[in-house]
Amino acid sequence: MKKKIVKLVSLLMVSMVIFAGCSSSGSNENTVTANDKVFKVGISQLAEHPALDDARRGFEDGLKELGVNVEIDYQNAQGDIPTSLSIAQKFARDEVDLIYAIATPAAQSAKQATGDIPIIFSAVTDPVEAELVASMEKPGANVTGTSDLSPMDRQLQLFKDLDESIEKVGIIFNTNEANSQIQVQLAEEIGANIGLEIVSVGISTINDIPQALDSLVKKVDGIYTITDNMVASAIYLVSEKALENKMITVAGEDSHVKAGILITDGISYYELGKQSAQMAKEILVDGKLPADIPSETAKNTTKVFNEDTLNALGLDKNHPVFKDAVKIED
Repeated sequence: MKKKIVKLVSLLMVSMVIFAGCSSSGSNENTVTANDKVFKVGISQLAEHPALDDARRGFEDGLKELGVNVEIDYQNAQGDIPTSLSIAQKFARDEVDLIYAIATPAAQSAKQATGDIPIIFSAVTDPVEAELVASMEKPGANVTGTSDLSPMDRQLQLFKDLDESIEKVGIIFNTNEANSQIQVQLAEEIGANIGLEIVSVGISTINDIPQALDSLVKKVDGIYTITDNMVASAIYLVSEKALENKMITVAGEDSHVKAGILITDGISYYELGKQSAQMAKEILVDGKLPADIPSETAKNTTKVFNEDTLNALGLDKNHPVFKDAVKIED
């Protein structure tokens, strides 16, 4: 009898082990970790120029560093807003897991195309004014991201620090870009407080830039390049014209300096892209909602200068302004 009981208990234990093993195996098959899943991410970039390219590269590199596996569908609207809407609508049909929209019109198109898919924007100066978020702290809905608002007060002060005699600073801006108009208004307010008159010239196409430059250089002592996508597309032309006229130039961000603008104390779009990648990780992997992730401005700024431009202008590289700046060669 005892032998039968022992045998029965042994059979029951074996059965339990086998059952547990089967259950464990089934559980493993249904468990997906962040490293296992491949997320579909659509990248919508308004145009092709260094700043926006950097924002994309920083995002992609940031995801890799964070260990987020993604399958990226990159689309570029080549500056055409209706195309950016078509791109966003394609991503919505494809049911991507997240849309990364670079520049204001691309982000607005994405928001118009879907109210369900998470959207992260970058290279947007004023997300609230652009009606992308309810506020920076509480974005609401399915959209959040990073703003490229520059520390304009420090940037405009560079004109006075380099040459106290500078009184008029020129800005070229896209009249069809709300963020550019906002920056011009802010520059006028800041400039008035430090003794600078802002002379702005509006353009509607990139073909207007040569004429705008010819007009501007006759009226000003220096040129300030804001974070305007259309102007960024022709930044080499702007830097060359300013250099021909021996004008000090200050940029809103570092890719302008790489293209020949003298100096900036500003943002890096590459680092801004990495900030956006962190948000993407929180949404895709951690399961957070965009509405619960505050929109951000650049966490760090860097002062950089173009040595070739400095030399061409005959400036002293030992000037205090350049003391703590990083040299960039174009």
